[in-house]
Amino acid sequence: MNDRKQHVIKMAHQLFIDKGFQATSIQDILDYSGISKGTFYNYFSSKNELLIAIFKTIYKKLEEDRNELLIGQDPSNIDIFIKQIELQMKTNRANKLVTLFEEVHFSNDEDLKQYIKDGQLRVLRWLYRRFIDIFGKNKKPYLLDCAIMFQGILHYNLKFHAIAYGSNASVYQVVHYSVERIAKMVVEVAEAGNQLILPEFLESWLPDCTKADQTFQQKLDHTILAVKKDLNDQAERTKYYQLLDFIQDELLNSKNPRKFLIESALLSLKAEQLFSEKKEFENLVQLVTSSFTKI
Repeated sequence: MNDRKQHVIKMAHQLFIDKGFQATSIQDILDYSGISKGTFYNYFSSKNELLIAIFKTIYKKLEEDRNELLIGQDPSNIDIFIKQIELQMKTNRANKLVTLFEEVHFSNDEDLKQYIKDGQLRVLRWLYRRFIDIFGKNKKPYLLDCAIMFQGILHYNLKFHAIAYGSNASVYQVVHYSVERIAKMVVEVAEAGNQLILPEFLESWLPDCTKADQTFQQKLDHTILAVKKDLNDQAERTKYYQLLDFIQDELLNSKNPRKFLIESALLSLKAEQLFSEKKEFENLVQLVTSSFTKI
């Protein structure tokens, strides 16, 4: 994304926070960001598309930061999960996402509503997969139910803790408390053998979000994390991360992954001496190559 487009997204986001999405006109955005109407429509077909671009920018940064916390760490470490959730809550608060979601809820735009719904399901899917990392595959049949309950527990704990303590409310305290509660509930639900919603429903709710099955996704996530862990060159790290993140996003989130672009990214990495004869990188190449038969 070019800098000018990113500037428009940043300025519009601030306007939506200050004035509200519905109350902000395209002319307001043009005046505040200092661009022409032609430039605006070169980037976005509508104000709604701009709002979606804002959400995508926030989610992408959150995902990158969340994955960064896992680099070099044990995925089953519940303390890392707490940090990831705390990061997510702080991101939501800093970007006033709840307020924007509420405006979308009361709008008449079905595309926007569907985007928000899909985003909520993606968060649920991420939680479910992290619960598998933390609590083990033997509890997998019950972990979608637990992920749903955790979202409810966390949401209302945050809401009423803020009402009770105001500016003194601690996100960490709420997250830590909520994670402790759900950890005990996972054990209880698994021991009782109670299952409300089959995990298989989750993928059917998001049929177009991925071409890969869950096993492949987990392998790809962990393999790319292992490759990133091996990067000690701070100066070049950003460039390498961008290529690795592109490969991951293209394979997992594109309806039609572009094989030639993925191969080009792998070749660019392979050409760097830093990656030569690295076992983790070779594992990534093999994993990606094997996936091409499914594309």
